[in-house]
Amino acid sequence: MATDANEVTLAQTASKTGDTIFTKILNGEIPAKFAYKDDQCVAFHDVNPQAPTHILIIPKKPIPQLSLAEDEDEQLLGHLLTVARKVAIQENLDKSGFRLVVNDGKHGAQSVYHLHVHLIGGRQMGWPPG
Repeated sequence: MATDANEVTLAQTASKTGDTIFTKILNGEIPAKFAYKDDQCVAFHDVNPQAPTHILIIPKKPIPQLSLAEDEDEQLLGHLLTVARKVAIQENLDKSGFRLVVNDGKHGAQSVYHLHVHLIGGRQMGWPPG
């Protein structure tokens, strides 16, 4: 399991250009354990889970980060949250609760510049999160 310090360090040096690991997953170059797929996005289990359930939901459209999304992406952004809800139910998190996280930019600890929503659950979350 990665520590907060490791993620922060990765975010400080993350490349904002070129193919990301998520692009390679979408292209089938890197295998993933998928929990959901449709024509707009996919959801797959994180290889470095921070909770018993940790699934990443990513759009097929390569939006680098939430702050760079455009007004035309509004429907897609809403779709990502709808998929998060569906996957949470599928993973039996709807009764106990779950957390959605979107990291944005270096200070938001974003280490992969392809928009992604973390669906985490299966344990009690702490507060404050950051």
